[in-house]
Order: sequence, then structure tokens, then C-alpha cells
Amino acid sequence: MHIPQFGLGTFRLKDQVVIDSVKTALEVGYRAIDTAQIYENEAAVGQAIAESGVARQDLFLTTKIWVDHFAEDKLIPSLKDSLQKLRTDAVDLTLIHWPAPQLGVSIPAVMQLLLEAKQQGLTQQIGISNFNIALTQQAIDTIGAEHIATNQIELSPYLQNLKLANYLTQQDIDVTSYMTLAYGKVLNDPTLLEIATQHQATTAQIALAWALQQGYAVIPSSTKRENLISNLKAQDLTLSSEEMQLIAQLERNGREVNPEQWAPEWDQ
Repeated sequence: MHIPQFGLGTFRLKDQVVIDSVKTALEVGYRAIDTAQIYENEAAVGQAIAESGVARQDLFLTTKIWVDHFAEDKLIPSLKDSLQKLRTDAVDLTLIHWPAPQLGVSIPAVMQLLLEAKQQGLTQQIGISNFNIALTQQAIDTIGAEHIATNQIELSPYLQNLKLANYLTQQDIDVTSYMTLAYGKVLNDPTLLEIATQHQATTAQIALAWALQQGYAVIPSSTKRENLISNLKAQDLTLSSEEMQLIAQLERNGREVNPEQWAPEWDQ
């Protein structure tokens, strides 16, 4: 993979809550942290990393460029601002957060700017988030698939996004699954509960293991130490082909995140 398979998400976590989450995660073994400009927590994440005692070179840090900063005179300055907040000279991965076709965003122009940021040494790798197949192809046609480390997409047992995920795999672009637990909706799923019982595991671990076993990266978030530790242990689970098939049958196109002003037309 171009990127770590297991990381900590920080969506909806702010101020002391995100500081505590990140510091605890680093303490228990996480080494990849995912944030974004729109989360308004980059400075807090930077503070948590600084206070953690973990060396910057031992971490994989991801941020995402918000749609307000796509203009030619804004994208790179906004990334430099993010770096200042995160207290680092460069991040490991920078993503375009949403393609926002309804706003008339030019994907080729934005991808060129992102590649320029990489060439300036502001980010080690670049990628996309919430892109459908057609827009991903636009990005590939502009800068080449070799420059696109990942497409971070909503993906869970209830929204398996197979058409897009298979396309990305064919292009050698890593799939990063966010919302893998579907805002916690999968946690009481009878199928996952049954599989969890067989493995003496939690349903969260089963859902994460299902994604990991397909080669996807995951970035679950938590504010509780025990859950942070528990989620990490999903990496130790191996599900049988029968169990994977049972989870495959949970597909229901259960999308949780679909902001109409920023989202593309999703692949069905």
C-alpha cells in the first residue's frame, strides 16, 4: 500500500477532546492521524502530537484541502497554513476533500495545484476523497495514477462501494474507508454480532477486519481509550471466506454522508 492500513480519524473531534484522543491513540500504538481543514482541529492535532513525545518522522499525517481553497491563489497557501497549525514542514498525504462539481470545480486545475504542492515538498503524497469513477479518471488523465495515493471514500458493510473500489484497485490507487462503522449503525447488526461471538471479538473489530481483509485502509475515530485499543486489534483477526460472504450480503447502499453541494453523482 501507498499508505498505512490503520489510522486514527478525527472528524467531529475538537479542542481538548481531539487532543486527548490523539495523545491516547499515539500512546497505545497508532502512528497515522487523519485530519482536514474543515474539521477545524489541525492546531489541536498539532499540539497533541507535539505533547505526545512521538517523533514526527515516526508518524503518517494526512490532511485535506477544503473546497473554499481550490482557487489557484488559495490552495498552496491554505496547505502552508495547515502545516503551520500541525507544526510540521510537510504532511505525508494531502487530499482534495470533495470534488464539488456543482460549484464548477475544475478537477484538472485542482490536481495540477496539488501536484505542485507535492513538488514544492509540502506533502509527500497526494490523493483524492469522495471522487466517483468519472472524476477519478479526470484526475488520472491530468496527473497520472502514479501520483494519486488513495481515494478516501465512505465505505462500510452497509455501503460497500464495490464498483468504485474495484476500479481504484485496478488503477493501483489505495482505497481508504471512512465511516466504516456507519456512525455506529453496524455495531448491533445480527450478522456481525454472530461473527463477533465466533471470534470473541467486538462488532467494530469485525467490521474493520472485513475492510482490512479486502486491502482497504481504515481510519476509525474514538475518544475512549478502551475502544482505541480494541479497534487496533482488528488487525489481528482473520475472517473466513464464509464470514466475508455473509458480510457482503449486508450491502444496502446505506450512505451516511451526501452533501449535495459538494458530492458527485455516486457510482451505483
